[in-house]
Amino acid sequence: MSLAPPPRLFDRARVTRNRDRASSRFRDYAFLKGRESTQLLERLHDTSRDFEHALDLGAHDGQATEALVQSGKVKDITALEGAATMAARLRETGINVVEGDEDSLPFDRESFDLVVSLLSLHWANDLPGVMTQIRSVLKPDGLFLGCLFGGDTLPELRAALIEAESELTGGVSPRLSPLPGLQDIAGLLQRAGFALPVADVDQVTVRYSHPMKLLEDLKGMGEQAAFAKREGQERRPLSRRLLARMSDIYVERFSDPDGKVRATFKIIWMSGWAPHESQPKPLKPGSGKFSLADAVKQAGEDSSD
Repeated sequence: MSLAPPPRLFDRARVTRNRDRASSRFRDYAFLKGRESTQLLERLHDTSRDFEHALDLGAHDGQATEALVQSGKVKDITALEGAATMAARLRETGINVVEGDEDSLPFDRESFDLVVSLLSLHWANDLPGVMTQIRSVLKPDGLFLGCLFGGDTLPELRAALIEAESELTGGVSPRLSPLPGLQDIAGLLQRAGFALPVADVDQVTVRYSHPMKLLEDLKGMGEQAAFAKREGQERRPLSRRLLARMSDIYVERFSDPDGKVRATFKIIWMSGWAPHESQPKPLKPGSGKFSLADAVKQAGEDSSD
């Protein structure tokens, strides 16, 4: 019996349209993408490996691709990007671009030594399936390194929207995307078969003169809501009245003494290797040569010297 496909949370065509509309001024707003591209450089330099073939998954305007070039660790780069305008600009730089989205990778097994993805995978409809696909396109001992927006991102905006809409309409419509938590990502890395999986979270707090400036940034990043339509589900548009009340609540509850408001982003970084016989293996249960008690005792003796 075949398994039913996962529910479609996002309208991928709408995600692509949002990115295309943002493409003309993307770098004016995508400061988080730039920040995490710098993080990518630092994390790549922590590895002793060089990589022959790399994939930038969800390349957007190419900031991560530029980081790969700057690293000096990558010889050949392919970028996957569904937004046609961004893809065309990437091609102008000489990068090999394949148009597509993260839900279905159009590559053969064991095609890449390195796969990176910055702030894109939170739009995947089937994140467990995408992680398995990433693992599949990696060569043995290949590295996956990426980040996405994690759970409890923009809690201030979520709280203000929920309170404002409940007050004005007596109900709440989904406005911000559901996002995975740190433990979810750690479990997905293991489930997909990655060796030596690591997941950690980075909190970034951005301050704005007004909540509407935050919404302007999200639109400029191509990060507006893109929920798939469901039968029988009605999603009320964001009216001016609702936005005004949301802004009032946001300012009342999340302002600093200087009057600026906070917006908190939780960015989950993840890494894992395609298994290879050269990688260190965990010890079998009962095969350890030293007991925990002996280790604690030794540590105490060392600290008293």
